[in-house]
Amino acid sequence: MTRLLDRAPHGAELTEKGAESYERLRGVLRDLDAAPAVAVGHAGLRIGFRWALPDPWSSDLLAAFETATGARATLLRRDDIVAALHSGDADAALVRGDVHASASGVTGTPLFKEDRLAAVAAGSPLAAADELDWPELCAHPLVVNTVSGASSPDDWPPESRPAQVAACGSYDEWLALIAAGRGIGCITTSAARTHTHARVTYLPLRNAPQVALHLLWPTRRTGDPLPRRFRELAHALA
Repeated sequence: MTRLLDRAPHGAELTEKGAESYERLRGVLRDLDAAPAVAVGHAGLRIGFRWALPDPWSSDLLAAFETATGARATLLRRDDIVAALHSGDADAALVRGDVHASASGVTGTPLFKEDRLAAVAAGSPLAAADELDWPELCAHPLVVNTVSGASSPDDWPPESRPAQVAACGSYDEWLALIAAGRGIGCITTSAARTHTHARVTYLPLRNAPQVALHLLWPTRRTGDPLPRRFRELAHALA
C-alpha cells in the first residue's frame, strides 16, 4: 500500500507519492467540477471574437475544451465584445490588442503575442518591397478600424505618428479601403493567413510592436466551472 498522507502537527501533508498523484488528478477534478453544469443542460460556452481568430491555435483550444468537458463551444463574431460579455451574449472572448475594460465588470488575461505585417494595395509601389520598416508607415495614410481593430496611431511615439488616418468601422471595410489604395494598414500574421484579398499584399514589418491576444470574461463569472476550465486550457495551449 502506498502512503499518500503523513500526519503533521498542523494536520496532514502530502507525501512525495501523494503530491505526484494529486498533480495527475487535478485535471480530472476540474472536469468533474464542470460536469454538473453539463448535466443540467448548460452544456455550452459561447466564445466571442471580433475578427479572424488565430488558427490553428484557436481550433485546437476549442477541440481540447470540448474533449475535456463534454460541453460544446460556439463561436460568435461581435464588434462590441464588452457589450456582448455584459449582456451574456458571450461567456468569454478572444480579443487582440488592448481592451480597457477593468472598470466595466470584465476581467482579462494575456495569452500570447503575434507579429505584425503591413497591408498595402497590390497596385501600390510599396507592394514590390521585400519588407517595410515600422516608422516608414507614418509617411502614408493609415487605415484604422476604430471599432474592433488592433492598431491605431497611438502605437507610434507622439512625435512620429501617421499624419493622415482613414477611419472605418469593421474589418471588411478596413480591407476594402486598403485594396482601393486609400491607405496602408497593419495586420497580425495569423489574420493575414486566413483573410486574403486579391488586391491586398502583405509584407513583413521590421521593428513593429507585437499584438497581444487576450482572453476576457465577465468578472461575475470568474468562478463558473466551464469558463474557468476554458481559461486553464487557453493558458496551457498558449
